[in-house]
Amino acid sequence: MTRVALCQIPVDHDPETNLSTVRDALARARGADLAVFPEATLARFGPGILETAQPLDGPFVTGLAEAAREHGTAVIAGVFETAPDGRVWNTAVALREDGSLAAAYRKIHLFDSFGAKESKLVAPGDVPEVVELAGLRIGLITCYDVRFPELARALVDRGADTFAVIAAWGSGPLKEDHWTTLVRARAIENTTWTIAVGQAPNPAIPDGFGVGRSMLVDPMGVARHDLGTGPGVLIAEIDTAWTETARATLPSLEHRRLGVGRS
Repeated sequence: MTRVALCQIPVDHDPETNLSTVRDALARARGADLAVFPEATLARFGPGILETAQPLDGPFVTGLAEAAREHGTAVIAGVFETAPDGRVWNTAVALREDGSLAAAYRKIHLFDSFGAKESKLVAPGDVPEVVELAGLRIGLITCYDVRFPELARALVDRGADTFAVIAAWGSGPLKEDHWTTLVRARAIENTTWTIAVGQAPNPAIPDGFGVGRSMLVDPMGVARHDLGTGPGVLIAEIDTAWTETARATLPSLEHRRLGVGRS
């Protein structure tokens, strides 16, 4: 069993405020092996991310590492990392319980949809990332990425037995329904535990980012936990033996016919 904390926090524009929120959440997550925070935990989306972005050895990730080490808890969280072309990378960092950096995944699919243009500020990554943390092999997925099943399948093919989906999901017509449906779909089609953590709404910043609805979904698509819309920290258990049972019952990964329809 792996004890996972879903840390559905509101996010501010100020990295120091957000780091304090992370520390408070980790204190509430005492006893968890892994704590998962939202996309853009470093700073709230907006033009200001160009100025607030930091290298991975900057003060924010260093502070995350110190907090992880203090609590003995591995951490996944979203940051903005300085990119060489004047934009930033939207990066998910994965830290071991000793605070060392295990992986940094740069978001591949940018949210140029629903009238938004993430690519104006963010440069795309191009490498899927699976990281070993807390006894799990975790495929990292960031927000809009969840709409692309080929990424989740690539992560499973790289050995992922769990997905961590971090998001600052935007509000709007049908958007919350899309989020819950897509998270469950990625779990079902890959028979894979899925830890999905979004930002809680920040009432002081009514920009539409953050609908909450963080969930832990099991390999058969059952939402074992759903945090609703408010801020909260929930500790749940992942049983990887249930993955084996689910895949024996529903061996869809084995039934793929990869050569069919390809020239």
